Amino acid sequence: FLRGPRTCDLIFKVKGHQIFSKNLKSLSHQLQNFKIHILVKFSSVVMKFGTRGNVVLWKPSDTAMSASYAVYRILRECGMPPNVIQFLPADGPVFGDTITSSVHLAGVNFTGSVPTFKRLWKQVAQNLDIYRTFPRLAGECGGKNFHFVHTSADVYSVVMGTVRSAFEYGGQKCSACSRMYVPDSMWPRIKEQLLDIHKSIKVGDPVEDFSTFFSAVIDDKSFGRIKKWLEHAKSSPNLNVIAGGKCEDKKGYFVEPTIIETKDPRDAIMNEEIFGPVLTVYVYPEKDYKEVLRLIDSTSPYALTGAVFAKDEKVIEEASKALRNAAGNYYINDKSTGSIVAQQPFGGARASGTNDKPGGPHYVLRWTSPQTVKRTHVPLTEWKYPYMG
Repeated sequence: FLRGPRTCDLIFKVKGHQIFSKNLKSLSHQLQNFKIHILVKFSSVVMKFGTRGNVVLWKPSDTAMSASYAVYRILRECGMPPNVIQFLPADGPVFGDTITSSVHLAGVNFTGSVPTFKRLWKQVAQNLDIYRTFPRLAGECGGKNFHFVHTSADVYSVVMGTVRSAFEYGGQKCSACSRMYVPDSMWPRIKEQLLDIHKSIKVGDPVEDFSTFFSAVIDDKSFGRIKKWLEHAKSSPNLNVIAGGKCEDKKGYFVEPTIIETKDPRDAIMNEEIFGPVLTVYVYPEKDYKEVLRLIDSTSPYALTGAVFAKDEKVIEEASKALRNAAGNYYINDKSTGSIVAQQPFGGARASGTNDKPGGPHYVLRWTSPQTVKRTHVPLTEWKYPYMG
């Protein structure tokens, strides 16, 4: 076969127009702000759309308008042609209604809440008959991320990783740890170290004091949501606030880093996303760790990130199997916020999104339309097959 005459070329071709080729990866290393990290990741997605002949309508978050526009201006100044990306600040529902009613809609790349993504998906389904193609939808919708601790874990690593994951940026990361499962034999040591560190965490203005660990939450809506969860924790007989729990909005929207111990592993606070500096801990009998793994998998509808702390290889293997579908980004002896922007594909399934993994090379194909081309050099001279005589 390989030595015979060439009868055809089989070409796998991705249609695209090389409009823009500059790379902004270095930006994420220069600006140490999580919002900028997210925008850089998103802008790389936008550029992938644009470099493949697509026109992009970019609706920024209402609470990140200035930062989003700064990234947009950088793209333009680096050479992105005009009108490839349309920067469109808009009312969310109006924007959603407009794009989903357009015959030209080809895809939606969404980051935000589950209800909003469901609404967009339903609108696309309802309008399916008007589109020229089947629109592709990708979404990242948050998480209820976990840290599972086994008796073989290194306590110091657990504590340091949990403090970073739960409280960095005020817990306002979709990957932040908000539920923790600790064996009863290790809880006294872990609790003591968590409370000791908690005393030294500074919340305030990082511009005035560089030792500040995190600042205010983003807006009054976020503040109000977190405040309700703190009130729930203080009023519930199954919950005990062991550190923090205070908040005030006289000047800015500040929330103390809060640690809560729960007797009920299925309390709503272990199930729903808070998006704030609130960590809830369930202390389990160490002999029941296998049941706890099943509990983690079934407690929350989300499946974004999660971490297992253990040195026992058998336990690591058991946990990895039990939690296969509980986290799209799964960490072993690392915090649940361990993903490095521009280096590690990121995303989760279930209610956390479509798990398309932005940041990976295969993500480009998610937004392209491949075409297979076959060219024949030796044409047919007979319609009959040889066996037909």
